[in-house]
Amino acid sequence: MRYLDKIMTWEQAAAKRKKLAAEGRRVVFTNGCFDLLHPGHLRYLTEARDLGDFLMVGLNSDRSISKLKGPLRPMCPEPVRAEMLAGLAAVDAVVVFGQDTPLELISLIRPDILVKGGDWKPEQIVGSDIVLADGGQVRSLLLAEGFSSTDLIERIRR
Repeated sequence: MRYLDKIMTWEQAAAKRKKLAAEGRRVVFTNGCFDLLHPGHLRYLTEARDLGDFLMVGLNSDRSISKLKGPLRPMCPEPVRAEMLAGLAAVDAVVVFGQDTPLELISLIRPDILVKGGDWKPEQIVGSDIVLADGGQVRSLLLAEGFSSTDLIERIRR
């Protein structure tokens, strides 16, 4: 399963970033929990990928999701979420991070374009200062209406 090669360690991701920079290719970075993938995720990731040449997704670890969203989350364990993301055509790399925010990973990768969903203003996006200082772009993409992992989970629990 070649798509599993898209799941990278931090060291592999940094080496890939260095190679892509040398080739003049633009790296887009986004991050999230991606618990229970839905069409909203797919649309968002496809739009993010279209902004550059390579989309790297920082994936919250199980521990960081539990800390952010409570002890009943995530619904899908980290290896499953990573594999699901890696199987998407829009995603070129998946890198798991265990910190509360992706700041350390963004500092390592130093993407050309940093993207989050429309519920974030560009200046609120973690790592925006780093990307902007490097001459990059920070974008906030519109979220697809009617899709939410939290809403899906609530419907399942009813």
